Amino acid sequence: MAYNTSKELRNDVIYSVFVRNYSEEGTFDAVRRDLPRIKALGTDIIWLMPIHPCGVQNRKGTLGSPYAIRDYRAVNPEFGTEQDFRNLVDAIHDHGMKCIIDVVYNHTSPDSVLSKEHPEFFYHKPDGSFGNRIGDWWDVIDLDYSCRDLWTYQIDTLKMWAGEYHVDGFRCDVASLVPIEFWKEARKAVEAIHPGCIWLAESVEPEFITFNRSHGIPCASDSEIFQAFDISYEYDIRGAFNNYLTGNAELEDYAEAINLQESIYPDNYDKLRFLENHDQLRAAFMIRDSKMLRNWTALQYFQKGTVLLYNGQERCAAHTPGLFDKDTISWDGEDMTPLLQRLYRIRKKDLPADCGIQLYAGGRDILTAIRTENANHPEGELGRRAVGIFSLRGETGLVSVKSYAIPDGIYTNRIDGTKVEVCMGRISTGGEPIIFTL
Repeated sequence: MAYNTSKELRNDVIYSVFVRNYSEEGTFDAVRRDLPRIKALGTDIIWLMPIHPCGVQNRKGTLGSPYAIRDYRAVNPEFGTEQDFRNLVDAIHDHGMKCIIDVVYNHTSPDSVLSKEHPEFFYHKPDGSFGNRIGDWWDVIDLDYSCRDLWTYQIDTLKMWAGEYHVDGFRCDVASLVPIEFWKEARKAVEAIHPGCIWLAESVEPEFITFNRSHGIPCASDSEIFQAFDISYEYDIRGAFNNYLTGNAELEDYAEAINLQESIYPDNYDKLRFLENHDQLRAAFMIRDSKMLRNWTALQYFQKGTVLLYNGQERCAAHTPGLFDKDTISWDGEDMTPLLQRLYRIRKKDLPADCGIQLYAGGRDILTAIRTENANHPEGELGRRAVGIFSLRGETGLVSVKSYAIPDGIYTNRIDGTKVEVCMGRISTGGEPIIFTL
């Protein structure tokens, strides 16, 4: 883990915006006008997906992938002007939020500025032509970090955005494919001009790591990623999540995968907790039942780690917007805003950021989670605790909590204010999520 990463980041919420499809207008200015609503959801950080011009050569779709970048030092004119971008960043700050932008440093579009001005920065195939090492990414060409001049250019670019444009951090695309030593050097250089910048790594699935390594492509593990980054994706457990939803694994397997993180990562590790993102199916598509979705959403907020909301998730959008064409988000679904606002307040007030967490799978697919404050207390005395009970199939059931040292009594469900009784070491749940504190 980056040694100076604050544990307080664990209780923050990031809201991800794809400018092109956020609105019919698809501009920086349209996002700026909607900032009061985004802030009111309970948002600390806005992550703008790539803001740079897209390549034309080998373009996917009609508009191209935002991850096939033509110029790292320019803004996409499709979204507005450079001044429009500056205005958006300023407005984000005025609303008490931070702004991070996407950094796509593994590759560029084939017709990028760098491919023309610095062909020596790139990976070349045996015949000398540009290429990439991941076959289905045919709209991009890979950079080659054995070239030290590339490091200088890329770090200078990061310093430009953090310094001149006052960007507060970076979400780094497929960070695992870029050398860790580069990220460590970049972090140090940016910190000198913008202290406290946030570094979010798109770490990758275990299968992707082993595949790349077996083909001679260096690929960093999450443990390596944490040397340079504050937050990493939770793709290490995404397989367990998907397998549970599709009936190919038990709830115990998912709980065990999360619990394992507590022992294999540094003490101040921070995982990005999400139900969806721009590369995944929408949560409302995978989880069609409203009660189930409320439980999964509450679990997302209860977990230890920074929460990610993907634009449209708050309105239960079920269609995953395409990345290569105009595909505006539908905002007509069920409004989850009141629930998200309550969960945000709970995170900030009732869930200690410096904590341990343990998950327990019970019958009827009910998951019990306990966050316990890490603090020095007299022998045998536990720190502050928060208890979450999530019926992931939306079913009623009787949950045994006797072995978790939860005293009998009547508690208040922080989500809806109703009373929750623990009697003879058991709680009766009606299928809605429950969070209470001890």
